[in-house]
Amino acid sequence: MGDRNKKTNRNSYGLVIALPLILSVGVLYFFYVEHPTEFMDKAPDNISGGEEVLKAENPNAIVDGIHVRTGLLEAEGLMTVVNNCTTCHSAQLVTQNRMGRAQWEATIRWMQKEQGLWELGDNEEIIINYLTTNYPVLKKGRRQALTAIDWYNLEE
Repeated sequence: MGDRNKKTNRNSYGLVIALPLILSVGVLYFFYVEHPTEFMDKAPDNISGGEEVLKAENPNAIVDGIHVRTGLLEAEGLMTVVNNCTTCHSAQLVTQNRMGRAQWEATIRWMQKEQGLWELGDNEEIIINYLTTNYPVLKKGRRQALTAIDWYNLEE
């Protein structure tokens, strides 16, 4: 009979520990998984976490002249680019190319022919103007000649 009481006490002790844990997990699940918006951080932009809240609340938010979700510069034609270009790929893929008008037109034709891009209509001109104005071709050339260098002979 003594062994039976010890076993019952051990089981009761386990229940005392497990029950609150199970209840806590259930409550957390209910509040954070089933009703997450009630516990979202509503901090303003100048408080840590505010930008993340802004991103969640407004996917087209502009902060310091930058479209937060895509990283594109705020300028005329921005939302046309966002709506037509970032549907299929990231904005970084668009901006890293830095092409001129003729190259963008050729790229758009290729995307329409080979990649299933829809007819852009009047939006094509808006997109090309935005890209060539805000992400122009980088002027590259040879580096400047080295001057005022004290050359020395290597000894073997």
